[in-house]
Amino acid sequence: MLRGKLATVAWYLAAGFLAIALTSQSAFSEETLRVPYLVDIASFDPDNGFEIGSMSAINNVYEGLVQYKPETVEIVGRLAKAWEISDDGRRYVFHLVDGVRFHDGSTLSAADVAMSFKRRRDGGLALSYFLENVDNIEAVDGLTLKIDLKRPQPSFLDSLASPWGPKVISSKALSEHDIGDKAAGWLNEHANGTGPYVLTEFQRGDRYVLKRNEFYWGRKPFFSEVQLPVIPDISQQLLQLQAGDIDLVPTGYPFSQLRGIPTSFRIFSAPSVTLYTLFTKAGSPLDDPEIREAVLTAINPNDWATDAFGEYAAVAKSIYPRVVLNPERAIVFPTDVERAKEIIARRGPSTLTIALHSASPAYQRVAGLLIAQLASIGVEATAYPLPQGAAFNLKNAASKPDFLLTIAGPDAAHPENQAKAFYTEEAPLNFFGRSTEAADHLFEEAGRAIDIQNRNKLYEKAGQIIFEAGIAIPLVEVNDVVVHVEGLQDLGLRPVYPPGNIDFGSIHR
Repeated sequence: MLRGKLATVAWYLAAGFLAIALTSQSAFSEETLRVPYLVDIASFDPDNGFEIGSMSAINNVYEGLVQYKPETVEIVGRLAKAWEISDDGRRYVFHLVDGVRFHDGSTLSAADVAMSFKRRRDGGLALSYFLENVDNIEAVDGLTLKIDLKRPQPSFLDSLASPWGPKVISSKALSEHDIGDKAAGWLNEHANGTGPYVLTEFQRGDRYVLKRNEFYWGRKPFFSEVQLPVIPDISQQLLQLQAGDIDLVPTGYPFSQLRGIPTSFRIFSAPSVTLYTLFTKAGSPLDDPEIREAVLTAINPNDWATDAFGEYAAVAKSIYPRVVLNPERAIVFPTDVERAKEIIARRGPSTLTIALHSASPAYQRVAGLLIAQLASIGVEATAYPLPQGAAFNLKNAASKPDFLLTIAGPDAAHPENQAKAFYTEEAPLNFFGRSTEAADHLFEEAGRAIDIQNRNKLYEKAGQIIFEAGIAIPLVEVNDVVVHVEGLQDLGLRPVYPPGNIDFGSIHR
């Protein structure tokens, strides 16, 4: 009898412990969001790192004056609740939200914003170019900031709203940790902003942890903790998603597998500036208009975009993503395949080389389709991935490929950000250093235009010149696609952000 009573007690105790364990596991899954990163964070400094995969973390720890509204390119306030622009377009006055606190407990003032913006402008940092047109930055009073530009810049608010735009860092942190480096050393692995999350764990190459800012001035985030493990193998991410160890795969889920995902998962797709583009070197066979016609006929994306990306892509209409500029007249690829074959048989070339910006599966998939298309008209093409960072040095490389396949997406939603990033003579991402005087003049005129309709016509005309000269060939625009567990809502994706950068402050169950 005693043995039976002990067994019964043991059973109830075991059941109780099991219930506690299940409750803890449930609480963990409800209160913690687990988001893998494919690429490690190089620097958490919001002024000194062109991070791609980790912008979601940086932009939930730090905030700027304005931001893009989720899933749009509409500019709305963040730390600035209102602003005025002078009639000549050179003076911007921002009125700050009252009662905002930094993670160190200090209260935000216009002086903090001025100090952060001056660090960005004057520090010789990776992202200083965002404020190169800023002449004066002044805290008028505790909650009013005045910025004077050297010349009118209609794209200025877009630059402030960019995911890489200037953020506000605690003045106390900047002063305490400045050892002659503008606090860059400390900010590589530490943070002190005003955002809805606080950086609490930085384990380079392994994982990062954000904790909810309980004193956040805005809407309180749903998740108390965000765990960011570094999982550089997409196949491992897929396995961990299926095992329940992570809550979503933010980017890189193979498009070919999207139709067969488990029924417990969901797909969230939104517009993006992911624009696959071929840049061509000077002196390639494509400088000849007739050969260019034949090659364009072969690589016409209307013939392969669906094979590569299914329903999540659209054939490009111009050198700009649609959310930046939707042209009145789309670029046109020739379609006479027999004429293309005749041109190649008569004039060549027999081979072409395609360099890929990286070895990512998406680049390789597109390259494979392009190779097959070119083979159909008698051109043998080869493709190879470039080492990390090598695409940015092609301009001065001793040996250049005929094409570079890359994603040509701007860092903000104004056409100027696209043009001056990729296509003007001095553009930092003008991979082969090619431009035309006619397009450059149009870009300059458009950059000063206030009337949006007139502005877009000028940018569209310049884009047509770039395409018709064979400098760049836009191919397909691909949506942002996130695969996640059932129940997650309001991912807060923004078209201009790099793919997969969800908003931890808005997402919830």
